[in-house]
Amino acid sequence: MRKVHFITLGCKTNQYETNSMGQLLLNSNYEVTDGKADIYIINTCSVTNMAERKSREMIRRAKRDNPDSTVIACGCYSQVAGKELEKLEEIDLIIGTNEKNNLVTILDNYFAKKEDKKLLVTDVMHDEEYLDFGSTTYTELTRAIVKIQDGCDRFCSYCIIPYARGKVRSRKPESVIKEVEEIAKNGYKEIVITGIHLASYGKDFKDDTYNDKDDLHSGNYRLIDLLEELNNVKGIERIRLGSIEPKWVNKDIVDRLSKIEKICHQFHLSLQSGCDKTLARMNRRYTTKEFEESVNLLREAFPDVKLTTDVIVGFPGETEEEFEETYKFLERIKFYKMHVFKYSIRSGTKAEKMPNQVSPEVKETRSKKLLELSDKNEYEYNKEELGKETLVLFEEREGDFFKGHSANYLYIKVKTDKDIQNKMLKIKITEAKENLDIIGEIVV
Repeated sequence: MRKVHFITLGCKTNQYETNSMGQLLLNSNYEVTDGKADIYIINTCSVTNMAERKSREMIRRAKRDNPDSTVIACGCYSQVAGKELEKLEEIDLIIGTNEKNNLVTILDNYFAKKEDKKLLVTDVMHDEEYLDFGSTTYTELTRAIVKIQDGCDRFCSYCIIPYARGKVRSRKPESVIKEVEEIAKNGYKEIVITGIHLASYGKDFKDDTYNDKDDLHSGNYRLIDLLEELNNVKGIERIRLGSIEPKWVNKDIVDRLSKIEKICHQFHLSLQSGCDKTLARMNRRYTTKEFEESVNLLREAFPDVKLTTDVIVGFPGETEEEFEETYKFLERIKFYKMHVFKYSIRSGTKAEKMPNQVSPEVKETRSKKLLELSDKNEYEYNKEELGKETLVLFEEREGDFFKGHSANYLYIKVKTDKDIQNKMLKIKITEAKENLDIIGEIVV
């Protein structure tokens, strides 16, 4: 029985797929281990240069851990830069995004010497159907991650992911619901819905017709329809959405969302820039005015909502005036948390060839300024919660404390000697610290 060790980089979708590959191998007489292994599988990421560098580092580290092992790279970086990875002497086998489902056959053929190619990457751009691993569960301590779609057709000018993942492919609703029912039976109370572009879910279903290829709402079955069905699964108490497209949020969607009792009042709206000129160069397909309208709809429907976002600094051509426009917009919107990324050139994207690339020093300065704003916002929001009561799903112990999340994404600690993992308890918030810790006490 060969031992396999997985190393995963990147998003929750990658983490979900790593778990699915692990299940396939466990069902085929392989042993999955966290220690020294015969096979190392690095599920790579290509969203930034840093992610690609970390992928290469993990590949080299795996070979150092066991020089006699078979080292395999798979995933997004393998898909878009397989020829580049092929030059690394530490790699024995490279497989693309779609080959993950065929991992067992690929390994069996490799060890039987039936396949002598090092690079096994197919073109994902022509794939029409979602490749379903079946009912598999990936969990983060007390919540389960559920992948519902793959691919993206937005083609933002900075992003390589559409080339790594292909066109939009949606998982059949009955498959998603079956998995969530299994998750509930296993005692998990919260699910996190993930995918490459969630708002496009259902857009590829064959019985739909579209007047506008950009439309995220028309059709017989969309993301909101799936969420309404998942709300009926017994045992699940929380449904949390991954990153969503701002244009998906309109009055009809928010009205329907507000009627879903289990939906978490925390939404991640990916902004990227608060300047319309920059957004246009990014090909983001919305304006700051439209984005703010979506924010206002959510805040009106969910008074306790916490909104988070992604922002890119130093996009090609971003002047000091454009950055200041972004900063003022972010001050006004006042997100609970902001994930700030320094623009990273991705080979093969339109932005790669754009003029007026921004220096690393300027990117660093702008990034630091936005991160300081994010921390300031979070601290102010936390102080507003003092004295309030909320339900917390507890995840793990940290010294004398147990910590977990509220439905609207507050990360709260309580001092207790009891094991309260996976318990949902009412907490009164007693302290908001400058280091962003939130302290509470259990309400008896």
